[in-house]
Amino acid sequence: MESVSNFIPDSVFLTKGVGRSREKLSSFEEALRDAGIAMYNLVSVSSIFPPGCRLISRKEGQKHLRPGQIVYCVMARSESNEPNRLIAASIGIAIPRNKEHYGYLSEHHCSGMTEKTAGDYAEDLAAQMLATTLGVPFDVDKDYDQRKEQYRLGGEIVTTREITQTAKGDKNGLWTTVLAAAVLVKRFR
Repeated sequence: MESVSNFIPDSVFLTKGVGRSREKLSSFEEALRDAGIAMYNLVSVSSIFPPGCRLISRKEGQKHLRPGQIVYCVMARSESNEPNRLIAASIGIAIPRNKEHYGYLSEHHCSGMTEKTAGDYAEDLAAQMLATTLGVPFDVDKDYDQRKEQYRLGGEIVTTREITQTAKGDKNGLWTTVLAAAVLVKRFR
């Protein structure tokens, strides 16, 4: 059996969910259920996309997990009980061209941002973190589309992606929780 300190995932899947309830914790549980990850013991980790790792579908990733298993993830979460308050949770990914180098996962949680704006922000943040690690020029004063083209043209970043969940706060004041997660998986061989 592989020790926790030697555990290096070979796959990542993205998921998202929304939940509503009178209780804040129950709202979070509902969001986890919606995202399909409520049956795992989730451990939040920082933002490294492991070398050689690949993106897989949620369905494929869940085949390699068991209920009750300790599962590592990068999670963004936002909640509100303010009626009609727009909340968002996003995960951004930047994967380097060189598969031997690690990439980045970013989490962004906010209110008042649309799905597109929050998703673009998270994706841009992951790319910025990777670009600075790789020495790729990254001008934060350029608009999002210019920066996106800039880091792709640098030739070192091959893939960027994001997943975002938004929701408006329940009109009757129930707790509303949104989450997005990158779930780290070691596939069975």
